Amino acid sequence: MRLFVLGLGYSAQHFVRQFGGSFSQIAGTVRDPGQRNDLADIEMHAFAGGSPADETIKRISEADVLLVSIPPGNAGDPALTAFADVLAAGHRRIIYLSTIGVYGDHAGSWVDESTPPQAMFERTRMRLAAEQAWTETGSGDVAILRLAGIYGPGRNALVTLRAGTARRIIKPGQVFNRIHVDDIASAIMAALRHQGSGIFNVCDDEPAPPQDVIAYAAELMGVAPPSEEAFATAEMSAMARSFYASSVRVSNAKLKRELGVTLAWPTYRHALDALWRAGEGR
Repeated sequence: MRLFVLGLGYSAQHFVRQFGGSFSQIAGTVRDPGQRNDLADIEMHAFAGGSPADETIKRISEADVLLVSIPPGNAGDPALTAFADVLAAGHRRIIYLSTIGVYGDHAGSWVDESTPPQAMFERTRMRLAAEQAWTETGSGDVAILRLAGIYGPGRNALVTLRAGTARRIIKPGQVFNRIHVDDIASAIMAALRHQGSGIFNVCDDEPAPPQDVIAYAAELMGVAPPSEEAFATAEMSAMARSFYASSVRVSNAKLKRELGVTLAWPTYRHALDALWRAGEGR
């Protein structure tokens, strides 16, 4: 079984490290292969939009599985545009990594895959359009995985606290889900083995206020958490502020029921405990 990854980002790399032995060939795209010594065991192809190389097109045409983690931009999905011809030919299993951000704001209420998305921002509208386009491109063999806030080794509250960049922004009623990269990898593999198309929320069991995660990490480290900052007056970029526009609790029941996924890290506490024991944040 041959795998091609469009966008070897954090989650896709972790999947390859965890399940790479399941594939006879692994290739994927990065913006600049020359700057990615960490991916030495993967056949890398340069792609930053625009016209792709013939060898990249050839590898995609040979792939049995296509894992897509390149986000859409203002002009749409760059991978769909660049690889339209090769994607229209042949047949392959497609796993598309999307986001639970498409649900928008539900004032902390629970949602699931049957909840209509809300395009609150242009990037949300583009993401929903990309989900639909990939579903149509895959002709009924596409899994859409809507990922929660991603964390894991090297990318967690322990690391940001040690670096002095963690903040406790307080917005009353604000909650959202997270997901560890181990569980993303397991969900990708389960979706690959599953037959047919579908949308699945890939998130933990316990949506929580972001400040609680920072406070718990600080407790593990034995340090004082950063001072609380009111969301209304906190200095933040427009992008960072937009992430607080949605308060929602996302159900993962379908992921467990239909794909048979058992989360290794069902809550942020389970994961942070293990990351701390592994030396993160020290």
